[in-house]
Amino acid sequence: MSAPILRGERRVPVWLSPRAAGWLGFYALILLSWIAVVLMARGLPGSELADVPAEFWAALCASAAEANPFALWAMWALMAMAMMLPTFVPALRTFTDLSATGATNGAGALALVAGYTAIWLGASVIGAAAQWGLARNGMLTPAGASLSPWLTAGLLFGAGAYQFSVFKAACLAKCRMPLTFFMSHWRPGAVAALDMGLRLGALCLGCCWALMALGFIGGTMNLIWMGAATHFMTLEKLPEIGRWLTRPAGWALILAGGVSILRALQLV
Repeated sequence: MSAPILRGERRVPVWLSPRAAGWLGFYALILLSWIAVVLMARGLPGSELADVPAEFWAALCASAAEANPFALWAMWALMAMAMMLPTFVPALRTFTDLSATGATNGAGALALVAGYTAIWLGASVIGAAAQWGLARNGMLTPAGASLSPWLTAGLLFGAGAYQFSVFKAACLAKCRMPLTFFMSHWRPGAVAALDMGLRLGALCLGCCWALMALGFIGGTMNLIWMGAATHFMTLEKLPEIGRWLTRPAGWALILAGGVSILRALQLV
């Protein structure tokens, strides 16, 4: 890939470095994931943007109780990629910075992203199964939003309490310091990079699963919630900013859970 620039009267092609091309591909993957999510949320067939049957896109927008299991998993997988890949940028940037020393290469970076993505694709199976089960029991709207104030309160209390847990703190500490993580687990080669990607994906899942579950409150395909959650989880992984967010967010979620219980008891 190249773009000509003018020097005097000559056009000189400027070639993108493999690293720059890799970053363009990474952000293109995020963009395509968000486009797919927006199409699902709006109920558009989307067949004009990709060689995918319109029936497949329609199935993604169906009620979870009626949806094809694979289509429901695909919805969760796209949602996970759209939301979680942006939070992986600091770790991926640290990894690619090591390529300047010759410690890794493009194949290693690709393997790292593949390992990280594999964890969230696996977690999407659990999310899809949970949505299917809750919908079958009449606890969710077709859009995946909670119909039960008790379910809402439980999700809020659970996510709020998890913000204070030792397990969350341990996972978050490693996610905030990717260089320390790589120094502890570094081995050369793409296979080792894949293993590190799997480890980082597991740590990220440990950080964010409870926040992701909050999608059942406002709707799993609610774009406002998805955007806000992506922004929060990205900031929470930044050392200088995240340490001011985790505990206040926990108190806010617990307070919201209390309000939900009062509403369920018709006290407010």
